[in-house]
Amino acid sequence: MRTLNLIIFYLLTLTSCGESHDNNNVMKSKDHKYTNQLIHESSPYLLQHAHNPVNWFPWGEEALDKAKRENKLIIVSIGYAACHWCHVMEHESFENEEVAKYMNENFIAIKVDREERPDIDQIYMNAVQLIVGRGGWPLNCITLPNGRPIYGGTYFPKEQWLDMLNQVSNFVKQNPDKAERQAKSLTQGVQASEPIYSNTKKEEYTISDLNNIFDNWKRNIDYTNGGTLGAPKFPLPIGYQFLLQYDYFSNNTDALKAVTLTLDKMADGGIYDQIGGGFSRYSVDELWKVPHFEKMLYDNAQLVSLYSAAYQQTKNQEYKIIVSETLDFIERELTSKEGGFYSSLDADSEGEEGKFYVWTREELDEILGSNSDLIIDYYNVTDKGNWENGKNILLKTKSDQKIANQYKITERELAEELLTAKKILLKERTKRIRPGLDDKILTSWNALMLKAYVDAYRAFGNKKYLEAAIKNAEFINSKIKSIDNRLYRNYKNSLATINAFLDDYAFAIEALISLYQVTFDEKWLNEALSLLDYTIDHFYNNSSGMFYFTSDIDPALIARKIEIMDNVIPSGNSQMAKNLFILGKYFYNDDFIRKSEKMLNNVKQNTLKSGAYFANWDILMSWFAREPYEVAIVGKDANLKRKELDRNYLPNILLSGGKNEAKLTLLKGKLIKGQTTIYVCQNKACRLPVTEVNEALKQIAK
Repeated sequence: MRTLNLIIFYLLTLTSCGESHDNNNVMKSKDHKYTNQLIHESSPYLLQHAHNPVNWFPWGEEALDKAKRENKLIIVSIGYAACHWCHVMEHESFENEEVAKYMNENFIAIKVDREERPDIDQIYMNAVQLIVGRGGWPLNCITLPNGRPIYGGTYFPKEQWLDMLNQVSNFVKQNPDKAERQAKSLTQGVQASEPIYSNTKKEEYTISDLNNIFDNWKRNIDYTNGGTLGAPKFPLPIGYQFLLQYDYFSNNTDALKAVTLTLDKMADGGIYDQIGGGFSRYSVDELWKVPHFEKMLYDNAQLVSLYSAAYQQTKNQEYKIIVSETLDFIERELTSKEGGFYSSLDADSEGEEGKFYVWTREELDEILGSNSDLIIDYYNVTDKGNWENGKNILLKTKSDQKIANQYKITERELAEELLTAKKILLKERTKRIRPGLDDKILTSWNALMLKAYVDAYRAFGNKKYLEAAIKNAEFINSKIKSIDNRLYRNYKNSLATINAFLDDYAFAIEALISLYQVTFDEKWLNEALSLLDYTIDHFYNNSSGMFYFTSDIDPALIARKIEIMDNVIPSGNSQMAKNLFILGKYFYNDDFIRKSEKMLNNVKQNTLKSGAYFANWDILMSWFAREPYEVAIVGKDANLKRKELDRNYLPNILLSGGKNEAKLTLLKGKLIKGQTTIYVCQNKACRLPVTEVNEALKQIAK
């Protein structure tokens, strides 16, 4: 438990920054004094370093073999395109010829994009955490020629960087035995982090377990500002998905309040782009006021799913607006022509954080003219600025009703004024220099966005959302998946080059299941099953019952990790456990369900005490505590009935159906000629069929 608490502390304290760095322009100029091996890569982050005087290599056999052959220490330097301090260190050190000369003469330097290679990042992040007690990016780890870590840290100013490299180099030369012992100890520590204990005890799961989880969780909920107590504040969407579901089962108003308060405060705050839609990665303060302005695909995907679910539960029209504006942002700025979704936008432009998004009072007066006073009041704009250097972050602190009363207009008229102003300001903003775009396409993040479009379609019935989801699913199938059901991690410039990791399979399976549930096209369910079978064949650990993060066909690293904790993105293992449960129900495969239960048993004690960091496991626990309903809709109006059912928040049903019986066992023998029939079933036993959704809802008890 001490190890788990240390890891949770580390996750809570990790932060990252973004700086504008024009990924496309990096390679345009031919007048470069230096060019290194990164020139052949597709990652925007790696390409940013392709003309450093440092002789960078990408991670791979060439660099690792060279280190062994020349008996040189390795610098593993890890970051990502939107990371501010990564770029600061590049400018200070990696673009400096003196620093580069020392690095090239004494080390083999390897650059890693953490978003492309999370497997490498998690290993060396664990090592640095063990060394200095904290982590973050840039991550810089010094290793022996065989890749085992001996020292590391995060950001180093130039002089400290040179001094550290010199000290480590001399230490290894003068004390080879001590260096070997240090590397051995650190490697063992990395291998032992996040340990898995195989629990052979038969566990029982009840609503009391869920109550205990919430009682422990509640102590850290900020019931004034939303989110968790303190700052910075990260959205952690999967945590609020669990709290929504817990409220559904328990009618616990405190749980629902934690969700709605958080969603309301985020929607009103600076973390949300009030003009263009979409969320920044986190807020640096406890009020959701000042964001770190980078926009990540995975955050926006999960928040679309969360706001859609919250709308189904509460019918709050504001949530519908947030989803609509966020998906407009995704379509406008993060969607490729092929139907894939790009990774992120930087925080900075023109070297300034947030410059693209903030306004002065004078700018708004000039742009909006006579209507500026209302907008200035609505978004808390001041003459001196509510942020830095006279600039204003647009955010709301008053209700629409209060503003409407102040200006003696109706709330509908206010909404029309806001819509007009947003269009004008969005158009004006397009004239500014844009933040850098990381245009690589990552499978797991795309799958989260695919599911987000499905969830939005279920909540709001907008056909455009379904079309985007299907296009992305077809993109993954045609561009990212091979004929043997193996996925790739990345895609850019018509190439997919990195073998996929557990989270890529886990979220792709989840997304395909969700796509089946709104189309009743069994192709998607069968695709999900094929991916699940592949994952079991290549990632499953029979002794623990958990899944490795890397495939058995990948080159071995110093540790083969099993990741169990949920974070800003749920863990691959928690999602695979849910996938096994759901596909076990759909295909009547009891072995899948036993595997799912075994995985949950292994982490049960963690789930009771760790709040949002085991929230996806908690959702699975609720399904074992309260058996979900399998709802089959068969007949010519199956899709219409499905739409009617989806107007409700129903986290405890698995939908199937179609105009005909199809091939699923549950659907066989269910078609009644001349009518559309709804069957509510549990444990392979169905209640009396009904033809109206309201009758089916009566059979679905909480």
